[in-house]
Amino acid sequence: MAENGVIGVDHISFICDDLPKSLAFYQAVFDAVILPRPELGFPGVWLDLGGGVVLHLLNLPNPDAGVPRPEHGGRDKHIALAVRSTAEFAEKLARMAVVTTRSRSGRDALFFRDPSGNAIELLGRG
Repeated sequence: MAENGVIGVDHISFICDDLPKSLAFYQAVFDAVILPRPELGFPGVWLDLGGGVVLHLLNLPNPDAGVPRPEHGGRDKHIALAVRSTAEFAEKLARMAVVTTRSRSGRDALFFRDPSGNAIELLGRG
């Protein structure tokens, strides 16, 4: 392990084009809790996704707009969250009509995209 002073990940930031829709999505999928956020000069929300994971949703113009994304999130830039069970999330996402794909490596990994196209991997660790 590198001994360079890094002690962990503080937060992840995703650009979103529809803040209310993205907020509702993360609350539905992860039971996300809204955290206090200072005034930053643009709309956004900070969310506690659980397990010490904090997500910052930024309602800003997307610099990647119009760039084609791979169908499978594992072949795109993405975040990976360790979860107890991917099956529970797969069921929830199916009820929400969210398209998912499984890892092609055989790992217990589930991929999907949020309403703005950001890729998320859930890796089963239970």
